[in-house]
Amino acid sequence: MTDQATADSPPARPAPPVARPVTPGRGRLPRLLHPGAWWLWALGLATAASHTTNPLPLAMIVAAAALVVVRRRGDAPWALAFRMYLVLGAVIVAMRVVFRLVFGGGQGDTVLIDLPEVPLPQWAAGIRLFGPVAAEQLLGGCYDGLRLATMLICLGAANALANPKRLLKAVPGALYAVSTAVVVALSVAPQLVESVLRVRRARRLRGAAGQGLRALRGIALPVLADALDRSLALAAAMDSRGYGRSAAVPGGARVLTGGLVLAGLTGVCVGTYGLLDATVPGYLGLPMLLAGLATAVVGMLLAGRRVRRSRYRPDRWRGPEFAVAASGVSAAALLMAAGALEPARLYPPVSPLTWPELTPLTLLAVVVAVAPAWLAPPPKLTAPSKLTAPPKPETPR
Repeated sequence: MTDQATADSPPARPAPPVARPVTPGRGRLPRLLHPGAWWLWALGLATAASHTTNPLPLAMIVAAAALVVVRRRGDAPWALAFRMYLVLGAVIVAMRVVFRLVFGGGQGDTVLIDLPEVPLPQWAAGIRLFGPVAAEQLLGGCYDGLRLATMLICLGAANALANPKRLLKAVPGALYAVSTAVVVALSVAPQLVESVLRVRRARRLRGAAGQGLRALRGIALPVLADALDRSLALAAAMDSRGYGRSAAVPGGARVLTGGLVLAGLTGVCVGTYGLLDATVPGYLGLPMLLAGLATAVVGMLLAGRRVRRSRYRPDRWRGPEFAVAASGVSAAALLMAAGALEPARLYPPVSPLTWPELTPLTLLAVVVAVAPAWLAPPPKLTAPSKLTAPPKPETPR
């Protein structure tokens, strides 16, 4: 009887396959890149954008930064802020064009429209409101606004890729208080974006309708309340961890370190002015700058002894960090070299109207700038649904 039941029973089904982690980047282990590498890369791209008004390389730099952000950003709150920087860049370009339109845009041969000019009093001589609008002046405003917007977008890419908390760990002890304020200021925009998205999602789930000012009123108040709650939580966490408590240092040593840092910064300012002005004596230039830097470094090292903090798993600079930082510095160097060789192509004239052109060095700089999209390791995501592949549905027998 037992043998018959065993023979008639269906065969055992195989166990479903176990979901294995899917690691993007062809087998490379996901990890967080050092935030300093991302900031060096972004500053290099911003430096490259500041040396040209050609819209073609500027647009390509924006595209390169966007591609790197899309491929290497995580799912943290600050990673959602890049879209806001794109919108802010578009607003900057529009404001520059409107500024040229309002305050005299008729200096050119190609007049687009002739607006009525607003007469101004005698004390405002040299300023004109409206009047004929020329294409050359509008194009010049668009070039200037696009350069400023590109620099802002590059810094926004670093803000979306770098972890501000890990960046705070890499700052020297002497600059711990200043760096804390800077990191908190940099993390304000991503937290506001996260709060706005969360409030909008909650309103949508509750069936709240309305657009325009009514919806803005319903979103602004919860966002401000959430920002206040986060500030109080941050203050409580910092106080519980002993933030701001320094070691027992005599008053004379504290005065000495403060005086050294202040004297060093004063020497740096005087030396920089001496390098820029050729009429001052020679000893107020490079020698004063080097002496000020040395004095400031000594003062910061002495002041860093007061800060007592421990580091758990400090961030290390490895090959990908050096590659990402070198790509940003190389992009800036290549674009500066292109400007020295062919400045007319990096600063296209607006009168007469000419089509902007590219140079081989400019293309090479953009290729180097986009290299971190593959050189950097894939980010470490916190959502398990993005790390594991969903199991295949079992086929019925």
